[in-house]
Amino acid sequence: MEKQAENSSRLVLVLYPFQGHINPMLQLATIFHAKGYSITIIHPEFNSPNPSNHPQFTFISVPDKLLESKVSLSPGDFMNLVLALNKNCAAPFKKCLKQMLDDEHPCERIAGVIYDGLMYFAQTVADDLGLPGISMRPTAAAMLLFAVIPQIEQESVFDRQIPELQPLELTQMVTSMSKSPTDAMTEVRAVSLNAMKRSAGMIANSIEFLENAALSKIREYSPVPVFTIGPFHKLAPSSSSSLLQEEADCISWLDKQAPKSVIYVSFGSMASLSKQDIVEIAWGLANSEQPFLWVIRPGLVLGSEGTELLPDGFLETVGDRGCIVKWAPQKEVLAHCAVGGFWTHCGWNSTLESVSEGVPMLCRPCFGDQFLNMRYICYIWKTGLELENELERGKIEGAIKTLLVNIEGKEKRNKAMEFKGKTELCLREGGSSSISLDEFTKSILSV
Repeated sequence: MEKQAENSSRLVLVLYPFQGHINPMLQLATIFHAKGYSITIIHPEFNSPNPSNHPQFTFISVPDKLLESKVSLSPGDFMNLVLALNKNCAAPFKKCLKQMLDDEHPCERIAGVIYDGLMYFAQTVADDLGLPGISMRPTAAAMLLFAVIPQIEQESVFDRQIPELQPLELTQMVTSMSKSPTDAMTEVRAVSLNAMKRSAGMIANSIEFLENAALSKIREYSPVPVFTIGPFHKLAPSSSSSLLQEEADCISWLDKQAPKSVIYVSFGSMASLSKQDIVEIAWGLANSEQPFLWVIRPGLVLGSEGTELLPDGFLETVGDRGCIVKWAPQKEVLAHCAVGGFWTHCGWNSTLESVSEGVPMLCRPCFGDQFLNMRYICYIWKTGLELENELERGKIEGAIKTLLVNIEGKEKRNKAMEFKGKTELCLREGGSSSISLDEFTKSILSV
């Protein structure tokens, strides 16, 4: 049981049940717990987090009826999954929150409901019960441009008003999204936008210096304040929220490697590759002659454990120069002195973790906002290289050598280290993220 403090406040956080969303929300919970707030985590039954990893929080599961809904869990059916969760979780969440208010301790009030932006039903429930609702955005803040700027104005704003963001190709993204909008996509956009307008504010897992141009334009259009309190993982004490078992043995392997020599390869928890991709990656890594730590999670190739697809002779060729695991403690890996580069799918969590440790990136986005993140990394921040088109071993070999050792990659390696220093400054007292956190607690949670 949590210790009851005098006149304390409780925050209720609502999870979207996928790894890339669970991690930042639990990190945010840890940040607020360190500020003195009691924490209740409300989550769907699907992909439930392990409460034993966070004994300081109260966890409550609500029915999600996903099995009954027969909705696909694949990235391609993403919008229908969002709709199903919002439809199915609203009533049980309201019942749960109402019960919490009825049982409220005289010396403890519920200060607010912080919800993943995809769980927008929580805003309606918060409104009904007279509580402030706050949307947490686990993507690049730039994605909010599509939410706050009216659709009819987006192309002209992106083309003429934000020259610094031209490399993000925002206009092309607008065109792509408007080509064949599904009913689910249209509904999610409309309802989530409505919820955002009624919220008390938005929390972005980002840093002012990383997205200054985007944030300036977002604040010009947004009807509610936007607080950049990132990167969450650097403000939150280390704790695991991984749904997959991390293989910590890889750290002892890293301990034996030369500084900045290892290419770390991981494509996140949702991406998929073909059998041929695995073969080309394998020989590209082997031929680069750089040590590598490669995450091949089960399901990376559909219906396969992955490692059985490695080409004949590969393991014998690389010997101890390679370490292959099913899942790695990524934050610890990227912070290790032996890691000199990160071949990534460009998920936002991975991007922030790499920026925070000064690790340059080799970018291979798979879907969604990962393409915007890649363009930030390669063409605005210039801390990485894009690996375009089909995966081919010669191209992979060359890209790894450029990123880690060749003179052509020196500017990107230096820029990555510069960004690490800037991130550290933002996290200190008086830094932008520290100030934003204080402003949020004073202006939103003290009401």
